[in-house]
Amino acid sequence: MNRTQEVARLRVDYQRELELGTERFHAPKRTECPWCGSSRLRTRLRTADLLQRKPGSFVIDQCRDCSHSFQNPQLTPEGLDFYYRDFYDGLGADLAEWVFAGTGSRKRYLASARALLPFGAPRRWLDVGTGHGHFPQSARTVHPATVFDGLDMSAGVDEGKRQGRIDEAHRGLLTDLAPKLEGKYDTVSMFHYLEHTIDPRAELTAARTVLAPGGHLIIEVPDPESAMSGILGRWWMPYFQPQHLHLIPLANLRRELESLGYTVVAVERHEPHTPFDITGAAVLALAYALPTADDPWHPAPPSGLQRKARTALFWSAVPLLAGMYGMEQLLAPLLRRTRLSNAYRIVARSGDAA
Repeated sequence: MNRTQEVARLRVDYQRELELGTERFHAPKRTECPWCGSSRLRTRLRTADLLQRKPGSFVIDQCRDCSHSFQNPQLTPEGLDFYYRDFYDGLGADLAEWVFAGTGSRKRYLASARALLPFGAPRRWLDVGTGHGHFPQSARTVHPATVFDGLDMSAGVDEGKRQGRIDEAHRGLLTDLAPKLEGKYDTVSMFHYLEHTIDPRAELTAARTVLAPGGHLIIEVPDPESAMSGILGRWWMPYFQPQHLHLIPLANLRRELESLGYTVVAVERHEPHTPFDITGAAVLALAYALPTADDPWHPAPPSGLQRKARTALFWSAVPLLAGMYGMEQLLAPLLRRTRLSNAYRIVARSGDAA
């Protein structure tokens, strides 16, 4: 079955779902900050799904007291299923594989793996939110004696094991699987994972459960205090609506880890920067401006003229996007040292008692 036939088949189910509206995919709107409980909230962002262009609107609110930013109203598990569908798997599988297996991604994986070198050689490492296991595959070149396992909700984790990228696959939620994995790992990684979770605090607690005493938790997340978020607004890629549910300031995450008995042993606000902000904004703007693609969440396929216009406009923009990307790579060493850096890393050691 080719893509056109697959889209036509899926369109029936998507349209049946969309006839019921997208409001049902959201939980009740919060009136208090989920991090500190303050009722002093402000709207930070209103946007749509700029990448897949699935129907729906999304709001990110920010707490005026602790600066935590969060999707409000937040998507329910059913809503998350709808908006994740055909993004990393299904119709989106090939593009996701191209992104996660690309040269830029491999460079980031290697840098993240090297961040653990000062703390000894890990024996057994659990990569949470591993997807298809691309990080462990790269990290083996830095830690060749380490056993790498992966955990993810999707079937990609099983594919990662089949491809030999991970040694053992755990499919499900960390919060559900943690009791069975108690004390099994001396390293747990969460690379751009916490921002996707419904309850980040519960994830940190679950990580403490699976870590052996003295083990290390390494976290990388978007930095909501990046100046680029204000400059680019809704076009700042790390907002990544509707998938990113929480944007956690460094100080908040550090305090939470310490309250759970972790000792923060390293913080890095510059090196984890992903040099893609300008290019990403252009990609989002282009995706939003182009005639719609033949995707099943649109009521009807595009006309022949729309298809030709989309193809012509896309390829005409490729040289500009390539130039932007090259410029960002050249400027990355400078931008990493400024408030324009878009991500941060924390390494924390678990206490004597899990």
